[in-house]
Amino acid sequence: MRTRLTAHPTKRRMALTIAMAIATCMPLVAHAQAADKATVTALESYFDFVDANAGTILPEQIPAEDYKKFHLLDVRDAAQFTREHVPGAANIEWRQVFAQRARLPRDKTILVYCNTSSFAAQVAMALRMDGFENVRLLYGGFNEWKARGGMDAHARASKKN
Repeated sequence: MRTRLTAHPTKRRMALTIAMAIATCMPLVAHAQAADKATVTALESYFDFVDANAGTILPEQIPAEDYKKFHLLDVRDAAQFTREHVPGAANIEWRQVFAQRARLPRDKTILVYCNTSSFAAQVAMALRMDGFENVRLLYGGFNEWKARGGMDAHARASKKN
């Protein structure tokens, strides 16, 4: 007695092709699930970091002489950086930071900023997920930094108190 698959060579070849495709894809599915678990773990770690609020620094918290203790990272575009930036900052546009992360120190606090903190927050998240434990976000970005007094924000705040 012949089965349907043995009776039709075309169906048999098709079934074998599908079986081989499934067998070939199984390791990829397992890898994707493992990668997905790693992503979930990294996200959980990031949000634990965010909940602690340890990742945001106000301009008023940084005395002018302490800026040299940071690796200042301006993630705005080159034209904005050229016009003005926090003194001592390096510039890597936000979309390029992750690809160029090997240029960043792991032994010095990275203080990242953009105009408002929106792109800088994405950069900080990506770097934290990659294991950079030393990333901090300048609250409000460059605009807020300027509005609060720039390098003198700490001194201004100290005089008010």
